[in-house]
Amino acid sequence: MTILAETYLGNQTTDPALQQQVAQARQTGALLEVYLQPDDRAKGRIHAYSTAGIALGIIKSREQPLSTGDVFITQPGQLLLIHLDAQTVMTLSVNGTAAGHAIDLIYLGHVLGNHHWPILVQGDRIYVEMVADPAVMEATVRTVNIPGLCIGYEVRSPEAPLQFSPHAHH
Repeated sequence: MTILAETYLGNQTTDPALQQQVAQARQTGALLEVYLQPDDRAKGRIHAYSTAGIALGIIKSREQPLSTGDVFITQPGQLLLIHLDAQTVMTLSVNGTAAGHAIDLIYLGHVLGNHHWPILVQGDRIYVEMVADPAVMEATVRTVNIPGLCIGYEVRSPEAPLQFSPHAHH
């Protein structure tokens, strides 16, 4: 059976009274905790499992993204404390000049898109959402064989994740 949580109480990091309620619920066993992925922040409906393995349904407004420390009350009256995991993304950059490799870079964009791997271009970096095994993603990127292409990884704070655009066919 899935426990529903749809009443938002606030964030314990900014509300000392709520922080006290959470501490009391933890002591009495009336606290559920859940770890969510950064891309769950903006969803209106989230299905997840608590740290105790209990199925949860979180229903909230899409206009209010989740933050670590958010607290909901469940239908049985337990408190639900939200934790957001850090976001690891692949970073692609070119060491040196990309002059003469425009077609290769366009092909790289095609390869990433063909795999439905969400990307975000910021400045001189391409950020790739980790949606497959890192070794598979690296091997795929390396097949394009762009001289000076550097593959790295970056861990983003749960409060400052990169927002990748959803992919859709029109």
